[in-house]
Amino acid sequence: MARMKQATPVRRAPSSEYVSKLDRESALLAKQQESNASAESIMGSTAGDAKHKAASAEKSAAGARQALIAVVGIYGSFLTWGYLQEKLTTTTYPVAVMDGPSANTEVFHFPVFLNTVQSAMAAITGLFYLRVTTRAGTAVPPIIPSSRLLAPLLLVALTSSLASPFGYAALGHIDYITYILAKSCKLLPVMFLHVTVFRRRYPLYKYAVVAAVTAGVAVFTLHTGSHKKKASLASGHTAWGLLLLGINLLFDGLTNSTQDYIFEAFRPFSGPQMMCANSLMQTAVTGAYLLVISPWLVHSGVGAWLGAVDEVAATASSASSSSGIWGSLGSGELAAALSFLQRHPAVWRDVLGFAACGAVGQIFIFYALATFSSVFLVTVTVTRKMCTMILSVVAFNHRLSGMQWLGVGLVFGGIGVEAQIARSEKLKKKNAKAIKAQ
Repeated sequence: MARMKQATPVRRAPSSEYVSKLDRESALLAKQQESNASAESIMGSTAGDAKHKAASAEKSAAGARQALIAVVGIYGSFLTWGYLQEKLTTTTYPVAVMDGPSANTEVFHFPVFLNTVQSAMAAITGLFYLRVTTRAGTAVPPIIPSSRLLAPLLLVALTSSLASPFGYAALGHIDYITYILAKSCKLLPVMFLHVTVFRRRYPLYKYAVVAAVTAGVAVFTLHTGSHKKKASLASGHTAWGLLLLGINLLFDGLTNSTQDYIFEAFRPFSGPQMMCANSLMQTAVTGAYLLVISPWLVHSGVGAWLGAVDEVAATASSASSSSGIWGSLGSGELAAALSFLQRHPAVWRDVLGFAACGAVGQIFIFYALATFSSVFLVTVTVTRKMCTMILSVVAFNHRLSGMQWLGVGLVFGGIGVEAQIARSEKLKKKNAKAIKAQ
């Protein structure tokens, strides 16, 4: 007969009556510890949620503060910059002659000199910004980290230096509000260059936006209320001003496209590096023009064809104080600008203020780009230009007709629609990426 394995006897759990006092205390302690652990877990979860909510609230408050800093910085800098720009280019100053007071007036019209002062101040400010934004314990990155960057940076310096004189020349034939409206159409030259040069295609709504903006500028320009502007339009001066402004926008578009290429091809080339490098290169280019090219140009056949004159000599022949100490610099725009500032020293305040506002404004733009999305910056920029236009109307007593306000609405309405659609597309891409990651 096979041997069977003995079954394990059933063990009964002792009841409380047969458990010693020590065992009962141990069981009670274990149960208490388990209860405490459970309570701590629940409290920890609640505390974690509370901590997460507090961190989210703190982050939201910090984001609101950063947004406020960016908006106030951009608005304050560029509204003042725009005001000083119009003041510098439109204010007339009396010309002193040997016989006494004269009815003749003169206007500050030295765009390359003005750009040189602004770019030099932006280079200094950009270098400071680059040092401040560099993390503690790390070396400050070089302004131009690769020699391959020199060619595209030189192209940016050339296009930005050439754009400004055309813009200031256009202001001699169109008013400042038309100038602001047209300068808001940055999408037009960029699209033109990408379609014609790079053979790129855009969504239908972008062409509609460009059509709306172009129509808005045309309506604003053609429906002016002053007789002076009607006479100017009849003589073709407004058309010439718009042509000069179109060249300015093309150079702006080439500048922006080249900067986009630099950021894509030379990563991690940062905004502060771009600001500093571009400002240094632009100062070198415009400085070379002021010191070498401009003095030669006023005495050459090319300069005579372009309408360049030796303003220092012309002023010295009529002014009671001659050309002053700056006549020793010779001729050209630098000597003429310094001679003008010697005759009207109060203009120095506007020149330096204009340069400082432009430099500080660039820092706030790079700060906004580094902290928020480009959509945020576009929104702030568009609304800032609207405020600049309104400030110009109020400060310089411009009169706008109903059709001109319609033109303004078409321009900023088209830009606003484009910014909103771009924002929606970016959010869709972000959500699709998040779903794909899950």
